[in-house]
Amino acid sequence: MPHETSLIATIAIGLTLAFVGGFIAIRLRLPPIVGYLLAGIAVGPFTPGFVADAEITPQLSEIGVILLMFGVGMHFSISDLWAVRAIAIPGAITQIIVATLLGVGVATYWGWSLGAGLVFGLALSVASTVVLLRALEMQGNLASSEGRIAVGWLIVEDLIMVLTLVLLPALAPSLGGHALDEAHGGPATDLWITLGLTLGKVVLFVVLMLVVGKRIFPWLLARVESTGSRELFTLAVITLALGVAFGSAQLFGVSFALGAFFAGVVVNESDSSRHAAEHLEPLQDAFGVLFFVAVGMLFDPAILVRQPFQVLAVVAIIVIGKSLAAFGIVRLLRRPTEMALTISAALAQIGEFSFILASLGVSLGLLPVEGQNLILAGALLSITLNPVAFQLINRFQPQPERQLKQT
Repeated sequence: MPHETSLIATIAIGLTLAFVGGFIAIRLRLPPIVGYLLAGIAVGPFTPGFVADAEITPQLSEIGVILLMFGVGMHFSISDLWAVRAIAIPGAITQIIVATLLGVGVATYWGWSLGAGLVFGLALSVASTVVLLRALEMQGNLASSEGRIAVGWLIVEDLIMVLTLVLLPALAPSLGGHALDEAHGGPATDLWITLGLTLGKVVLFVVLMLVVGKRIFPWLLARVESTGSRELFTLAVITLALGVAFGSAQLFGVSFALGAFFAGVVVNESDSSRHAAEHLEPLQDAFGVLFFVAVGMLFDPAILVRQPFQVLAVVAIIVIGKSLAAFGIVRLLRRPTEMALTISAALAQIGEFSFILASLGVSLGLLPVEGQNLILAGALLSITLNPVAFQLINRFQPQPERQLKQT
C-alpha cells in the first residue's frame, strides 16, 4: 500500500549525504560541519535532484537545538550562570549594539530604510546556539571559564531576541513597515504593555523552573531510574527536554532553546544528571547534524555571483566586526587575552534567531527579500569559517594551556 514518505526520505537522504560530506571533509582536513552544510545545499531547492521537505527539515533541526541546549544545561549549575553575569550581560548588550550599528550603516549605504537597517543589523548580531556549542565542545572549552561566559553571553542574546521578536510587530508601522495585525498598531502605551507582559512571562518561567521544577524534575528522574528500565529513563529525559521547550514557548513566549536550557540546569541538580546526559548524547549528535543540513538548504549559491560585494560586507560584519567588538569588551573588563580570543571566535557566526528575525522583517514589510538572502548567505559562510577562526586563535594560545584543555 502507498505511504507518505517525505519524512523518511528527508531524514534518510539528509543524514546519508551529511555522513558522506562529513567523511570527505575530514579526509580533506576540513571541519565536518562543511560537509553537513554542503549536504544541505545538495538537497535544497536551489540545486537539481532530490529536494528535501522544506517544512519538515527545520522542525527536525529545532529538535537538535532543543536536545543540545538541554544537554548543555545539564553541565551548568545556577551558581555557574550567576558567576558570569558581570561579563555576559554587558558584553552581549554591547556587542548587539555594535553589530546593529554596523548593519544599519551598511544598509544605509545601500539605500535601505532605517527599519530595514535595524532588522538587518539585529539579525547579524546574534550567534547560533548549535554552532557555538559545537565549536566549544570540539575545542574542549565548554566546561572552561571562557566556555561558561560564552554560553551566558548567548543566553542574554537569546533573551534580547525574544523581546525583539515580540516588540518588532508593534514598532513596525513607525519604522516604515506594517503590522501583522492591524489591531496591534495602537498607541505607545500598547508597546509598554507588551514589553511588561513579555518580561513578566520570562521572569515567571524562570521562577517556576528554579523553584517548582527544581523539586519535581530530579524527583521524577529518580523514580524512573529506580525502575531499572533503560528505555523508560531515556523516554523520560527526552520528554522533559521537548516538553519543557514546547511548553515554555507556548505558555511563556520564550524560545525553545532557552526553555530547554533551563530544564537542563534544573535536571543538573539531580543525582541522575550524568546518566541522563549519556542517554541523550546520540540523539543530540544526529539531530544536530540536521540543523546544519537545514541551514544549507536555505542557501542559494547564485547570490555569490549576483551580489559578491554585498555578501563580503555581511561576512565581514559577522566575522570581523562582531569578533573585534567581543574581544574589546572582554579585554576592557580585564579578562585574559586567551579568553577574549576564544569568546570572540565562538560568537563570530549567526544562525537560527537570525533566520527567524529576517523572516519576520520581510513579513512586516521592513526588510527586503534581498536582505534575507544576504543574511542566509552570511550565516552559511560564517558557520563554515568558524572552525577556521578557532584554528587561528589556537596559534596564539600558549602550548601548555592548549594541551591542558585537550586532556
